[in-house]
Amino acid sequence: MASRAWAGGALRRLRRHRVPTWWSDAKLGIFIHWTPASVPAWAPTDEGIGERLASGRNDALAENPYSEWYQNSLRFPDSTVSRHHWATYGDRPYESFAAEFEAGLAGWDPEAWAGHFRDAGAGYVVLVAKHHDGWCLWPTEVTNPHRAGWHSSRDIVGELAAAVRGAGLRFGIYYSGGLDWTFCDHPIGTFSDLIAAVPGGDYPEYAEAQVRELIDRYRPSVLWNDIAWPTGPARLWRLFEDYYTAVPDGVVNDRWMPRSASARVIDTAPVRRLIDMGVARASRSEGDGGGLVPPKPPHFDVRTPEYVSFDRVQPTAWECVRGIDRSFGYNANSSPEHFLAHGELLGMVADIVATGGNLLLNVGPRGADATIPDEQLTRLRWLGEWASTGGAGIFDSRPWVRPKGRSDEGTDLRFWARGEQVWVAELTRSQRIGEVLTVPGVRPTPTTSVTDVDGGSLRWSWTGSGIVVRTGSNSDASADMTVICLDRVDAV
Repeated sequence: MASRAWAGGALRRLRRHRVPTWWSDAKLGIFIHWTPASVPAWAPTDEGIGERLASGRNDALAENPYSEWYQNSLRFPDSTVSRHHWATYGDRPYESFAAEFEAGLAGWDPEAWAGHFRDAGAGYVVLVAKHHDGWCLWPTEVTNPHRAGWHSSRDIVGELAAAVRGAGLRFGIYYSGGLDWTFCDHPIGTFSDLIAAVPGGDYPEYAEAQVRELIDRYRPSVLWNDIAWPTGPARLWRLFEDYYTAVPDGVVNDRWMPRSASARVIDTAPVRRLIDMGVARASRSEGDGGGLVPPKPPHFDVRTPEYVSFDRVQPTAWECVRGIDRSFGYNANSSPEHFLAHGELLGMVADIVATGGNLLLNVGPRGADATIPDEQLTRLRWLGEWASTGGAGIFDSRPWVRPKGRSDEGTDLRFWARGEQVWVAELTRSQRIGEVLTVPGVRPTPTTSVTDVDGGSLRWSWTGSGIVVRTGSNSDASADMTVICLDRVDAV
C-alpha cells in the first residue's frame, strides 16, 4: 500500500514538470539512426510504414520500409530483405556487420555533422544510442548477458554529444527500451507481435541500468524511449525523477508505456487481433497516407507521432518524427522519388509549426564510411537556406488562433504567431496566378505593416473581409511557397 501511495505521489510530481522553452522554441530537431544495419542498408520501398500497418496482414512488418529493421526482416525467409541478403551476402550473419560499421568510423567527422545540423537551423539532435538490434554506440559498462561485447569500442555517443554542444545545439539520446533482439529474437510481423516481444527476465534490470548510465555520462537534454518500457510504473517514475534532478530542463517523449500485471493478456489470440485491427484502422485514418500515433502513457512531456501531422492545434507538445525518405536508417534502395521534394519539405515544416509541433527530421548516415548521403545533405541545405532568411519566423513561434485556411485565390494557407506578428505561408503558390494574395480572417490596426521574409515592405489593402497583399516576385527565398509577415493585426 505504501509503495502504491508513493507511486501515485511521484506521478503527480512528474506531471508538474513543464516542457522547457528551449524545446518549444526550436521547431526543428535532427534524429540520427545509425546502426550495423546501415552497412547492408537495404529495405523495400514500395509502401510506407502506414500502408504496411493499415494492410492488417500478419506479416506486414516482414516488409518493413525501415532499413534499421533489417535483422527482423531476415527472420522471414520469403521477405524481399531475405532474398536480397542471400543474393548479396549468402549466409553471412547480421552480427558480422558490426565489425564493418566500426571500421567505417575511421573517417568519421562528428564536428562536420554538427555543423550541417546547425546550418540547417536545428535546435537539438537526438542520436539513437541503442536500437532494437541491441548494438550500443558507446562502450557500456553494463554487461549484456546474452551477447558480451555487443557495443562500439569508440564512444560515438560522447564524441557526437561534444560536437553537437560545441555547435550550440542541445543533445538528446534515443534508447530502445521496448525491444532488444539480443534478449528476444522472435519474428515481429504485426503490431501485437511487437508488443509481445518486449523482453522480461533479466532485461528490465539491464535496460534500466543502461539508461541510468547514459544519463550519468551524457546528461541528455532529451530522453527518447521507443516502443514501451520493461519495468513497472513505480520504478519508471523513480527513473524519471532522477532524470529531471540531473537535467531539470530535460524532455521525455511518450513511448514509455510501463509494464503492468495485465501485460500477459497480450498473448491471447482475441486481444492480439483487436490490437492489430485497431492499429490498422488508426493507420488508415491518421495523416497523409497513414502513419503511427503511439498510445498515450501515464507520463510524458511531448507526443511523437510517426509520419503523421494534424489538422488542428494539439493540446500537448508534439513533434512529427519521420525520415527524409521512407526509412530512418540509410536505405541504398531508395530512389529519387522516395525523398522529400523541396516544396514538400518546407510545406511540411510550415504545417507542423502551424499546429504547434516540432519536426524531428531523421538523418540516416552510411554504415560503411560514416558519411551522410548527398540526398540527405541536400535536404538539410534546403532547410538551412530557409533558416538563413529568418526561418520564415518559425523559431520561437507559437500557434495562432487558427492554424490553417484558404486564400480568396483558393490556395492553402498556414498561420503561426511570434509576438505581435502573424506569419502566413501559402503552400500552393504555384496554383495562384499573379502577385496578389488575399488573406481572409484578419483585419488591420492603425499600426499594421506587411513585410516579406527579408523584412522588405509589401503593399497591401483591406477589403473588409481580409488583407490583400501585393506579394511581388521575391516574397520568399523558395519558389515553392510564399511567406509573409503581418505585424499588429487582429483576427476577425
